[in-house]
Amino acid sequence: MNATRALGRYGEDLAVRALIAVGMTVLARNWRCGRAGEIDIVARDADALVVCEVKTRRTSLFEHPMAALTPVKKERLRHLAACWLERSGGPPSGGVRIDLVGVLLPRRGAPVVEHARGVV
Repeated sequence: MNATRALGRYGEDLAVRALIAVGMTVLARNWRCGRAGEIDIVARDADALVVCEVKTRRTSLFEHPMAALTPVKKERLRHLAACWLERSGGPPSGGVRIDLVGVLLPRRGAPVVEHARGVV
């Protein structure tokens, strides 16, 4: 596994822990829909389905992880959410939400995990 992939996997592991800590249930990780792409985390928050994008960055090397959600990425996430719903039998009673988890890894100290709900 290369360093970039390992960093992303570590960030996703931290994101899963953070989502579970706030009462969400993780349904899938790294779910693929053909060539359309991949959903990092699919979860359930009460009656809502949550499609979660995870962005992990090391401090000061790149833009803040929460700034990485471009209009193109938002559209891709909408398409992937529709693909999940088509394959799973439709939307739950609580609807669908797209969240972003940003993980910032400082040189020293604990990682910072930020969860933004309903970003799309």
